[in-house]
Amino acid sequence: MKMLSGLYSGESALDFPRMWRRAAIGSAAAVFVGLLSFVVLGLNLGLDFEGGTSYEVQAPEASVADVRSVLADLDATDARVQLVGDDRVLVRSDVQDPARAAELREGLEAELGEVIAFEQVGPTWGDEVTDKAVTALLVFFVVVALYIAVRLEWKMAVGALVAVAHDIVLSVGVYSVFRFEITPATVIAFLTIMGYSLYDTIVVYDKVREIVGRLGPTERYTYRELMNLALNRVAMRSINTSITSAIPVVSMLLVGSVIMGAATLREFAVALLVGIVVGSYSSLFVASALVARMKEREDRWRRIGEKVRSRADSGGIGTRVIDRSEAALTEARSTKRRSPGGGPARRRPPMSSAGTSGVPPRPRKKKR
Repeated sequence: MKMLSGLYSGESALDFPRMWRRAAIGSAAAVFVGLLSFVVLGLNLGLDFEGGTSYEVQAPEASVADVRSVLADLDATDARVQLVGDDRVLVRSDVQDPARAAELREGLEAELGEVIAFEQVGPTWGDEVTDKAVTALLVFFVVVALYIAVRLEWKMAVGALVAVAHDIVLSVGVYSVFRFEITPATVIAFLTIMGYSLYDTIVVYDKVREIVGRLGPTERYTYRELMNLALNRVAMRSINTSITSAIPVVSMLLVGSVIMGAATLREFAVALLVGIVVGSYSSLFVASALVARMKEREDRWRRIGEKVRSRADSGGIGTRVIDRSEAALTEARSTKRRSPGGGPARRRPPMSSAGTSGVPPRPRKKKR
């Protein structure tokens, strides 16, 4: 807490490069668990992607065990059962035959209660929705990569796309591990997650480009140190944005899902909440670390890094964390003085004494 308060007030600076190694280990472990769950357990795809039949039954006193017992009698043990609110049960089956779907409906109404909502989706529609979702993701990646490459540089585009892929894998991994259902609303939430993550990443990249443009020509700092300075300047902005974005999402999750029992709001809100947290993390610890590593391999920054290290070794200075006041002073010195009109600032002439001035002193009044 003290660290965050110091960062918020600008009184302390964090050493982000020192935390990048631990963050890389944590991200690798989380990505591995997500991919392993995806391979072993798969995804709990919704009705719109797989096709099948959905029944929403009005059954106030029925439990999941009671519903499964009724489904076993109807030879539909593969159906998925979910309690919706206090008096409704949602049953989803892979049945495609209309006659078989009508038979299940009659059995559920006879044993449990009235079917108040019925939906049947064919496999062709499910395949079409899946293809459109994949196409939307691919187009999004291509357009964003081109924009960042033109607006900034291609290395930053690579870092941003890796961070977005990291966010998607972690978000999908959470859905796979906890067996949350993926619906079209979830896909929309994933697209929103990518947009949010890219916004946060571009803010960091724009700040580091500004700092490199001002402090880079001095050749006093490595690219890693300049990236660290940029992260310290935008970290609290990123944290504040995440908090203000998460508050309405948590409200929607609690009010819409827990109180009102709206499953669609829960599917959308969970994806958004996971994406906001993971997106802020990847901007500070994944995208920035990858770009810093790639930039330091360039000839210019390799040469500057050798100069900085040689000066540090000769002066007996270890690894540095650029303080904000030091960077501001260097930035002010590296910026040329400008007059309000845009030209170079003119120095004021020195104040001349009364004896050397060309204007004679004012005569004193004579006393009467």
